[in-house]
Amino acid sequence: MARQGFVPYLLGTDFHRLAFVEFGNPAAEAVVCVHGLTRTGRDFDPLAEALADRFHVICPDLPGRGKSDWLGDAALYQPPSYVIALAHLLAFLNKPVAWVGTSLGGICGMMIAAAKHTPVTRLVLNDVGAQIPAAALARIRDYMTKTPERFAAMAELEAHLRMVHAPFGKLSDAQWAHLARYSARRTEGGGFALHYDPKIAEPLRAAIPLDADLSPIWRQVSVPVLAIRGAESDLLTEPVFERMASDGAATLTVSECGHAPALMDQPTIDAIRAFLEARG
Repeated sequence: MARQGFVPYLLGTDFHRLAFVEFGNPAAEAVVCVHGLTRTGRDFDPLAEALADRFHVICPDLPGRGKSDWLGDAALYQPPSYVIALAHLLAFLNKPVAWVGTSLGGICGMMIAAAKHTPVTRLVLNDVGAQIPAAALARIRDYMTKTPERFAAMAELEAHLRMVHAPFGKLSDAQWAHLARYSARRTEGGGFALHYDPKIAEPLRAAIPLDADLSPIWRQVSVPVLAIRGAESDLLTEPVFERMASDGAATLTVSECGHAPALMDQPTIDAIRAFLEARG
């Protein structure tokens, strides 16, 4: 059963609330799961429920998403701001954590794991790595800028998610319905919009898509890493994936999906659990 919580964090001259849901025993070892650019922490419900018998699983909504506060300045929707918010969550937890990060959540995880005296003990990177091609960033920018402002019914919103997130893999109707439920917010006058602040797209629109080189951060990560790649991913390319493996990362390729695996299928959940339970 998910339990809702909030933690305050200071960004600039204003305090905001970071929302999270948690599963399992708070006295158990912690696993923090952080979602991708346009998603929420509830994407991890199947994984969190599967781990809750052994771990304390915490799934935050990044600023501007889900139940977390929106930011007044669109320019703050950048990884350094997210890391500040997540650092407050880590201070609130006050214990070592394993980290599971999808796409943007993985970038934040790398940044935190690379820091001196990091509380991160193990790192799962879901379809993100040391380099990101400009073409993948442009694709994400383009679908975000073309997202409808309003959907008349939940069925329309779910159909949109099935289209733009088709690379998540072969999800069941129940899984798509779950994603749609936590991707929606009611709008004035009826209908639904996606759960996030539309301004999160502004930094992407303002930037010229270039290859993103995260190698300097990646090289500072010294904890055990499991790198997961969708077999058809355009964001985590095979050469980068192979380089991460040669650097010592354990790897898992998820078939029949692109960017990014939903982490809802049992074999992937089992592989993540085995990695989190490993010692040495």
